[in-house]
Amino acid sequence: MSSQLETLNEWVQATARRTRPDRIHWCDGSDTEAQALTELMLASGELIAINPTTHPDCYLHRSDPDDVARVEHLTFISTQQRDAVGPNNHWMSPHDAHLKMDALFDGCMQGRTLYVVPYCMGPIDSPLSRCGVEITDSPYVVANMRLMTRMGQAALQRIEREARFVKGLHSTGELNPERRFILHFPEENLIQSYGSGYGGNALLGKKCHALRIASWQGHQQGWLAEHMLIVGIENPQGETHYIAAAFPSACGKTNLSMLIPPASYRRAGWKIWTVGDDICWMQPGADGRLWAINPEAGFFGVAPGTSRKTNPNALAMLTHDTIFTNVALTNDVQPWWEGLHDGQPAIDWQGRTFDPANGPAAHPNSRFTVRADQCPSWSSHAEDPQGVPISAIVFGGRRANLIPLVFEARDWTHGVLAGASMASETTAAATGKVGVLRRDPMAMKPFCGYNFGDYFAHWLSFDRPGAKLPKIFHVNWFRKNQQGDFLWPGFGDNLRVLEWILGRCHGHTGATETPIGFLPRIQDLNLHGLNLDPAQLESLLHVDPVAWGEELQGIGEYLADYGEHLPQQLELARQGMADALDAERP
Repeated sequence: MSSQLETLNEWVQATARRTRPDRIHWCDGSDTEAQALTELMLASGELIAINPTTHPDCYLHRSDPDDVARVEHLTFISTQQRDAVGPNNHWMSPHDAHLKMDALFDGCMQGRTLYVVPYCMGPIDSPLSRCGVEITDSPYVVANMRLMTRMGQAALQRIEREARFVKGLHSTGELNPERRFILHFPEENLIQSYGSGYGGNALLGKKCHALRIASWQGHQQGWLAEHMLIVGIENPQGETHYIAAAFPSACGKTNLSMLIPPASYRRAGWKIWTVGDDICWMQPGADGRLWAINPEAGFFGVAPGTSRKTNPNALAMLTHDTIFTNVALTNDVQPWWEGLHDGQPAIDWQGRTFDPANGPAAHPNSRFTVRADQCPSWSSHAEDPQGVPISAIVFGGRRANLIPLVFEARDWTHGVLAGASMASETTAAATGKVGVLRRDPMAMKPFCGYNFGDYFAHWLSFDRPGAKLPKIFHVNWFRKNQQGDFLWPGFGDNLRVLEWILGRCHGHTGATETPIGFLPRIQDLNLHGLNLDPAQLESLLHVDPVAWGEELQGIGEYLADYGEHLPQQLELARQGMADALDAERP
């Protein structure tokens, strides 16, 4: 046995002594193992078989009603120095964290099986990929990790070859919200999660490893772990260019990653290729460009709102080999959720006869887990070991006014400022309050594993001699008129904006310079077949110097929270924009 596997085996045995399971099972990721786990969960009631005629090999899982989402207030980063995690994270000292978690894990797996889940985040042969091992007592977690990662024997063999892996320890515990914590120890390559069986709290390869731990590792090792989709755009000449894009929740991230081009674009030969919908790891290549992989092998998507209109590609991939979590069921046991339009709910997400008085039929955060290669627009280049080269980085948020449809940053520093100052207005479905503005830098507020000030400095560090960095853009699909109607149609028509973005990257599309960056003129956008009033277009691209001056003041106040960790270049860039806006005021 190699020294690395000895280390792994010793950790498994030590964990077993603490948690005291009835048995230990090392997962190999095989079809035989998956079938046995499925039968186990069907027998226990953890899974419910969905109509095999309409949805073969699809299953429903219902989580505890008090365990339906990430718990950011119970999620901590544990480092020796409090300042390392910044005001953007909850911190707990390693001493206190280990005491708390050791007590929770003591004897917690009695009567259960301890599953050892070796996994690889990213293509199994990619130098950009990283491995981990999750120990869990949840067969549901094992089944999801098999879909979401490269899990099993191949990952174990890579761990044997390498001298590193991230340790993850998870137990559902008693599913008591008062005894629920998610701890990250980046200095120890360790994640511990107790008391939850829900997705991001329990599938430790996802947000815990692929963002919080990986962002720390990227800071140390010279790469970026980002909450971004990766999409390839193939033009009529057969050239494919890749965009990485970051959006907070409820801003159309998954829809953009699986976009269906407008009819006129399809006829011309445009195609969309999905590499990833949620997480992107980027590293400078030998050619100076940023190359990216999707560390995940599957999608853990939000079901409500997914429909033939909003995301036909997503809907098409959910007809077989899918795990649904907290959706409703129709009378003939098909999955159902709000926005689906087909069928009617009979049983709600808690297993009750559907009654609108009890709330939505499907939980608003209900999910589907499915392998990425089931997506009709999936790109085979998602498995390329070297990754794909990124031509543009796009930031976006939900803003009813102020932010134009699209603008291009002047340079890398200005682009980092655009990402660092990202903000989005909340929706009623998420918070009960509409229009509350929240800063969410690079859409990483819940996921950056260290001080945001140091994170911004890390981004800036990529601008060095020989670098051929992507251009950076900011988009806003959600600008409204005075009547509260959206000015831009969105969905497939967003490709019109992406075409302009790629044109700017390759120097053959026009723009006009403004104090906030470069904006398209109306004639720079391909609007063929789009019935938009000229006044709408002008509103979409309007820059109000007074309102932008107020925005920059708010950005300055927000960034000041990071004190001496904030790179001075960002404040200088912000001040430069403010001065340019002042010069344009009447």
